[in-house]
Amino acid sequence: MLLRGTISAPLPSLRLRNTTSAAPPQNVAVSWHSPTNKYSISDQDLDSRGFLLHRTTADLNLDHLNKVFVAVGFPKRDPAKIRIALDHTDSLLWLEYAKTNRPVAFARATGDGVFNAIIWDVVVDPSFQGIGLGRAVMERLVEELVDKGIGNIALYSEPRVLGFYRPLGFVADPDGIRGMVYSRKPKKQK
Repeated sequence: MLLRGTISAPLPSLRLRNTTSAAPPQNVAVSWHSPTNKYSISDQDLDSRGFLLHRTTADLNLDHLNKVFVAVGFPKRDPAKIRIALDHTDSLLWLEYAKTNRPVAFARATGDGVFNAIIWDVVVDPSFQGIGLGRAVMERLVEELVDKGIGNIALYSEPRVLGFYRPLGFVADPDGIRGMVYSRKPKKQK
């Protein structure tokens, strides 16, 4: 999916163009006016619920993050490779549950810093899904990218969660744009 366009205010009151395709990766064109509330869950509400918002990897335990990845169906990752990926990340947000000091929601973006960004690894611990944490992280991450002047924001998504991203301004393949992915097939071992 891709978020593309001139954006002048935060996400909640989006006006989107209609599209008919839902094949990933996808693309979006968005414009909006300033809403009354900046986020669906304010920073103060997150804090009062016991969630601490982080924008750096300081205090992020990679083993705990990896457990969230595995809990949502991602393969377990080598923590050293996670560190390298995070070192090459332009923007990230994660929520820590203060009672456990563990990450419960996470998203990150890479890009060229000017025109394009791709959002990766959007996860919410299954025990905390359905209470708005994914939306809270995504609203802030997209806003941060837009504030940097980035006009094209893409993400890859499993078909079963496309409905989560649409209210945030992401739509499928506007203008007939189709993405392609290069993938090496593992060599057969003999």
